[in-house]
Amino acid sequence: MADLLTDAQFEEFRKLIYDASGITFSDTNRSILDSRLKERLREGNVPDVQTYYKLITSNQDEFKVFLDSITTNLTRFFRNQPHFDALVNYVLPHLIEEKKKKGNNKINIWSAGCSTGEEPYTIAMILKDKLPAPFTFNIMASDISLKSLMVGQQGFYPNNRIQGIPEDYLERFFTKTDTGYQVKPELMQTIKFDYHNLRFDSGARDLDIIFCRNVLIYFDEPAQKAVIDRFYASMAPHSYLYIGHSESLFGMDTKFEFLKTEWACLYQKNENK
Repeated sequence: MADLLTDAQFEEFRKLIYDASGITFSDTNRSILDSRLKERLREGNVPDVQTYYKLITSNQDEFKVFLDSITTNLTRFFRNQPHFDALVNYVLPHLIEEKKKKGNNKINIWSAGCSTGEEPYTIAMILKDKLPAPFTFNIMASDISLKSLMVGQQGFYPNNRIQGIPEDYLERFFTKTDTGYQVKPELMQTIKFDYHNLRFDSGARDLDIIFCRNVLIYFDEPAQKAVIDRFYASMAPHSYLYIGHSESLFGMDTKFEFLKTEWACLYQKNENK
């Protein structure tokens, strides 16, 4: 099947996507962009690529739908278990110790690129279970995909999507229905789902933990560094950053310290104030 895009059109779309989101399309993943565009043209009954380009550059809502369509939302509960083992056995104990020194009992977390919500709900279950009184927490969960955010906000997952959740957590935090599992209100209220484009500052500050896993792979190096620098500025003096196991800050000029725990590797902001 012939490519939908000419080389010139590919450059136009690639630049538009990169400038708006930091997501990079190269010749190797050009076919993904091509197939997503075919879907959008068919679904929107748009006659050709140039007409669609004019549409997304003049209609912000359609542009958001287009960005949504080109992102991959692969996720599951307790994905990469060692990360959560490190959260329970290393990060939380150290955070609690730091917070006690300052008389602060609130832990602030951001799940950036949260997809359909499995990651923030996993974090929330763990903190509900492991965090001692009087500590509380709140989770900001963001994504560029509006469709994915709606799934997270609804908190309903079919039977084939709940693999990996421990049986006791499933009973404690979910209500079984005929077609799947509904997250209970007590867990849902700990998470705020919101649209956010990582190309821009979230406005959040004093974050204790950021999870941004398997997102940086969509960005080129300058865009990655810009995202990482914004993360650093948004985090508390003693805080922790999780990125995907196939991602690395190695070779990047960043203030984060590499942290190798017994369970997993992550990054730490460690500023003495």
